[in-house]
Amino acid sequence: MTAEEQNSEGQHTFPMEGEDITAKKDGGVLKLVKREGTGAEFPMTGDKVFVHYVGTLLDGTHFDSSRDRGEKFSFELGKGQVIKAWDVGVATMRVGELCQLICKPEYAYGSAGNPPKIPPNATLVFEVELFEFRGEDITDDEDGGIIRRIVTKGEGYSKPNEGAVVEVVVQGTCDGRVFDERELKFEIGDGESFGLPGGVEKAIMAMEQGEEALFTVKSKYGFGIAGNEKYNIPGGATLQYKIKLTAFEKAKESWEMNTVEKLEQSGIVKEKGTQCFKDGKYKQASVQYKKIASWLEHESGLSDEDEKKAKALRLAAHLNLAMCYLKMHEPAKALENCDKALEMDSANEKALFRRGEALYGINEFERARDDFQRVVQLYPSNKAAKSQVVLCQKRIKEQHEKDKRIYANMFQKFAERDSKQKDAEKVKPDGKENGEEAMEVENGEKEAQSEAKA
Repeated sequence: MTAEEQNSEGQHTFPMEGEDITAKKDGGVLKLVKREGTGAEFPMTGDKVFVHYVGTLLDGTHFDSSRDRGEKFSFELGKGQVIKAWDVGVATMRVGELCQLICKPEYAYGSAGNPPKIPPNATLVFEVELFEFRGEDITDDEDGGIIRRIVTKGEGYSKPNEGAVVEVVVQGTCDGRVFDERELKFEIGDGESFGLPGGVEKAIMAMEQGEEALFTVKSKYGFGIAGNEKYNIPGGATLQYKIKLTAFEKAKESWEMNTVEKLEQSGIVKEKGTQCFKDGKYKQASVQYKKIASWLEHESGLSDEDEKKAKALRLAAHLNLAMCYLKMHEPAKALENCDKALEMDSANEKALFRRGEALYGINEFERARDDFQRVVQLYPSNKAAKSQVVLCQKRIKEQHEKDKRIYANMFQKFAERDSKQKDAEKVKPDGKENGEEAMEVENGEKEAQSEAKA
């Protein structure tokens, strides 16, 4: 039927009105606009959309309604979270638009239906209103720091991992001004060498091959409060990047390598990390050292010789990671790696010294002093540790004096307050002591109670 369709019982006809909005033009989704929306933008794949809807069968039976529940329905567009007709239809709507979608079974619940409300091979009718859509937050903490909007969906499900070699086309803008436009091939973790902020690498790691997307990158994931002099980007600026991932080759994961390969690759990336560190590229160096730690951390059943090699590589990785994090002013992460190094070698000079530095960085001066003193005890020729002990003692003394002043002021205030309260309570207007007045009130209450009982 082209003009109308009859339900299975032949009791009701429903006009098949609307524009065929399917890519194949197979009539699977017909859209009829009941109220135009505003603005020029449409939702993109991955956007979170917020709608109200009412669903009916062709005989007019209501089977579902977000309006009845009084709560808007939300989903991520194009991710298969809803029936195919919705992914097709909502992608054509503007904010404020109200439309009708007639959805053939192939774009709805097919031959199985969705019992008990939706029978097999049912054509469904939805009235949908679009209220809002927003890009996908791809940050780990979902803090809104990197928002993605997919222009062209990629292929497959594989995405670049840390260490992957990627080929991309990037265009960076700030306040409408294009400041970077290039085709690049680089290894994830080395983006800083190419003038890319960390947020761009994180964005690329969320993409599929062939994907083209728009990213809004806040300063935390961009060029930070320092900005970027080369690109004339002020501190705290929000950036926009248009990125196309044309190709990539994933770095080998731990489970893809045998023990020999892991040991061999660990030696290679250790040298690479060391060179990055010498060049002052601490973040890139840390990426290399982290690979070693992850590859070898849970390796077991090794021969004595391989176990010795693996332990030496792991120890070096954690020591070097600690130094990288100290250079990047991230003492908490440095502390974590020092602890792991000391689990393998409890008297390691570098691990103890760097843990002392990390503790000093988080104002744990007494614990820091203890570590530096331990270094001096084990390695008397370490002059730097001796200097750090003196410095820690100075900071501990300053902290104690500061605490004394704070507590002295606090106790003085308490004493003054107590003194004022005592002065105020000592003498009442009739000249009687507070205790005497209290006794009289108490006696008066007892007499009143006796009279009441009588």
